[in-house]
Amino acid sequence: MKIFSTQQIAVIDQFTIEQEPISDLDLMERASLQMTNWVVQNISNEKKLMFFAGPGNNGGDALAVARLLADLDYQCEMFVLDFGKGLKGAPAQNLIRLKEQRKVLVQMIASEDDLPVIEKEHVVLDGLFGSGLNRMLDGLPAIIVKRVNASGAKVVAIDIPSGLMGEDNSTNDRSRIVKAEHTLTLQFPKLSFFFPEHEALLGKVEVLPIGLHPQVIEETETPYCLLEPDLLEQKLICRSKFSHKGTFGHALLIAGSYGKMGASVLAANACLRSGVGLLTAHLPHSGYPIMQTALPEAMCSIDPSDLMFTEFPPLDHFSAIGIGPALGVKPNSRRALKQLLEAKPGKIVLDADALNILSMHPEWLKLLPVEAILTPHLKEFERLVGESSNSYTRLQRQRDFAREYQVYVVLKGAHTSIATPDGMVYFNNTGNPGMATAGSGDVLTGIILGLLAQAYEPLDAALLGVWIHGVAGDLAAERSGYHALIASDVIQSLGKAFLSLRK
Repeated sequence: MKIFSTQQIAVIDQFTIEQEPISDLDLMERASLQMTNWVVQNISNEKKLMFFAGPGNNGGDALAVARLLADLDYQCEMFVLDFGKGLKGAPAQNLIRLKEQRKVLVQMIASEDDLPVIEKEHVVLDGLFGSGLNRMLDGLPAIIVKRVNASGAKVVAIDIPSGLMGEDNSTNDRSRIVKAEHTLTLQFPKLSFFFPEHEALLGKVEVLPIGLHPQVIEETETPYCLLEPDLLEQKLICRSKFSHKGTFGHALLIAGSYGKMGASVLAANACLRSGVGLLTAHLPHSGYPIMQTALPEAMCSIDPSDLMFTEFPPLDHFSAIGIGPALGVKPNSRRALKQLLEAKPGKIVLDADALNILSMHPEWLKLLPVEAILTPHLKEFERLVGESSNSYTRLQRQRDFAREYQVYVVLKGAHTSIATPDGMVYFNNTGNPGMATAGSGDVLTGIILGLLAQAYEPLDAALLGVWIHGVAGDLAAERSGYHALIASDVIQSLGKAFLSLRK
């Protein structure tokens, strides 16, 4: 699914109006019907619904939804923000329709004195401002937002919580944004929905289709996309009956140090479960019996050091390399990583301490192979590029880094984002909070390494790896819940996660 800017969505709306053709009033009615259906399915008609409508299309949606729900015996009250100019276009027509219906109390709000009392048991439907907002709320709108937030009432936002902007909120004030329990967004999620600081404002997001014109959606370019299984299913490589282990590549995993061999075992297990034909794990000497006992399917390459990574084996026979989990950042390991990069390996995924070493030696970044995959979590990424005050700025730095070094940057999080060398960003929506546990990132490294070694292109390995990792976590959570989930549970669910793409 493409993620468009608010300006692009406005253009797509207008194209639909002109080319379907459909009037803007009828398109608004189509959207309002979708939201009305959601309310009917999720909110009892015994609840009083309090609607707040602004001067734009969001207000027009709110006016239409109130009328439709009133016809279904919902008790609705409408409060329209009055700037003294009156409504125009479709919103004005919907206000007339609502008044003519004579089922909904309509009150204009011109000052704070006009504000109603909002009880905790009420349900507020927020239609004050839409995604086209480009500045922080102040004056009466900010007062209304704070009154709604202080009420304790359940809030349902129409398209986007009022006060939240569709993309960049770096200069915004979250205290002036509606805190919704549900956000009913129309056709597309907004870019700002994927940023963690907005979770408490959005609540649960429902994407409601409103039938915007498919031609303009297909033709409109955007650097942002949401991963969907239909796309990923096409990327899965089918296995021939005459395949053998050599067909599916030979991966080299360089991971682990004294006292931290679990990361190596987890990454190796995930790599094997991802379908690689052969895996060699390069380990400190002390890690050899651990790996051979825990994972007999893996071969071992033994480092001269008992404690850490100090050198790597000849690279000729390996299809892809993964390096970093629990490696440590001792001088010998740093030197060995530099030598590995200077050897110009082909496909490679770098995680954890490999990234921490690079942040200690930024001059080595130029040694990264083209289309290398980096899988940092937030702090590892900040060590590489510096701290960011907000997610939008961080996202732009992620894109800039990927383009500058021609690599893939997989920034792990609730909506893991994959930035590509050409400036694209793919967001993932699989996974759950239970995966915030030790070793989860090591599992992702192993999955991506296993896919890379099987002749998947780096982009496909990154996209599939992230999505499969999240689905496996969701399947594991169905069994154990969030609190008891551990990284090994994710590995055990990888088979079903792959099968889910074949349905």
